[in-house]
Amino acid sequence: MGQNKKKKRRNYKYHAITFKLSDGQYRSLRNYCKARRTTPIKLIKRNIERFISNYEYEIPKDLYLTENQLDLFELG
Repeated sequence: MGQNKKKKRRNYKYHAITFKLSDGQYRSLRNYCKARRTTPIKLIKRNIERFISNYEYEIPKDLYLTENQLDLFELG
């Protein structure tokens, strides 16, 4: 009889991103999270999810901006 083998766990890579908040902003964030029964990390991830979920491998060409680009006469 064959032995049951454990499936190999997938390795995930994580990257830390830090930013600073003023004392008032931090208190406001804490109070908001306490009222909504969530954590600051979950709140931030939920709010930036639309920016980080669709562009993992390729960025659409219409989102690229070039420096000093001005569209005076847009055709179309």
